Amino acid sequence: MANTRQSTKRAKQATKRQARNTIVKSATRSALKTALEAITEKDMAKAKDAYAQAVKALSKAASKGVIPQGRAARKISRLTLLAKKALPEALKPAKASK
Repeated sequence: MANTRQSTKRAKQATKRQARNTIVKSATRSALKTALEAITEKDMAKAKDAYAQAVKALSKAASKGVIPQGRAARKISRLTLLAKKALPEALKPAKASK
């Protein structure tokens, strides 16, 4: 129970941040799950898009401080290795046209 105005405000801020972090974590987990499913199904177009969304979600969550930077890097790395193993041609960079 908050006893001062300052601690009341801090409690409200903590509740807001917790709700925001929960939303971001949930979206990140969903993106990761979608990417894993697409990669295991070997659907190249779907996997490429889902992979990009998952990497973006993980990077964004880490930059906001919702998850630690190291955890995001580890998950991105493992997802990339899995994607390269399952669909080697899907993650090759596009040829640059001159």
